Amino acid sequence: MAMTDEQRQQAAAALLHAENTREWIDPITDTYPGADNEDAYAIGQYVTDAKVAAGRVIKGYKVGLTSKAMRSTSGATEPDYGTLFDNWFLDEGSIVPASILNVPLVEIEIVFVLKSDLGGPDTNAIDVMRATDFILPGIEVVDRRYNRRSTQAGVADSIADAASCGFIIVGGRPTKLTDIDIRHIGGALYLNGDLEESGTAAAVMGNPLNSVAWLARKLDEFGVSMSAGHAILSGSFIRARTIRPGDAIVADFGPLGQISFGVGDPEG
Repeated sequence: MAMTDEQRQQAAAALLHAENTREWIDPITDTYPGADNEDAYAIGQYVTDAKVAAGRVIKGYKVGLTSKAMRSTSGATEPDYGTLFDNWFLDEGSIVPASILNVPLVEIEIVFVLKSDLGGPDTNAIDVMRATDFILPGIEVVDRRYNRRSTQAGVADSIADAASCGFIIVGGRPTKLTDIDIRHIGGALYLNGDLEESGTAAAVMGNPLNSVAWLARKLDEFGVSMSAGHAILSGSFIRARTIRPGDAIVADFGPLGQISFGVGDPEG
């Protein structure tokens, strides 16, 4: 812990202001050198508390840095997580205004929808299976509240900023875990009609069930658990790709269906 509690609250207020005004800020670790992951999770909780107090509703959580390659590149030793809010879920087929985006990247992943509460220090894959109602294909647009010139934002900066979540779009074809082998779910990302990336869900910690179990155990460290009805983004199984104004994005999950959305023009 390198920050005082007052500094953590100041950092949380700055992130909230940036999200609400689109006036992007310097990374937390630039403003508070030495800020660590413990500080970052505390900042994220202050942001969450303030949003809930203002009327926002927690709709779930996301897991990031689920691939070994991404953790190695970023210097992380484990995945990270962020809290998802009601206003971050957009309709499939939406045209997303370019004005709400900063430095967006697109990922595809499996979304778990819970039918019962899930949490505890010893949560395992069996617990996740029992708590899951169904899964959906999903797109996450990764974005951040830090200014464009900030190229050195690190893991702590991402954690404080909801694990760099921008918004989420889910498909409309729910599937039971008993009907598929989740490890073998494949997905392909198309930008403007061209295939950009493809992969299978096994790239997420060997099995996305492991990702959700990790999240339950991590949340427990902060006295938090997942609730029935929450949507859990289990982590991308492709490399994130940059999207720009005017782009058309399609994610094809084979038998689980397709998801599409577009990015509006800068003036539109």
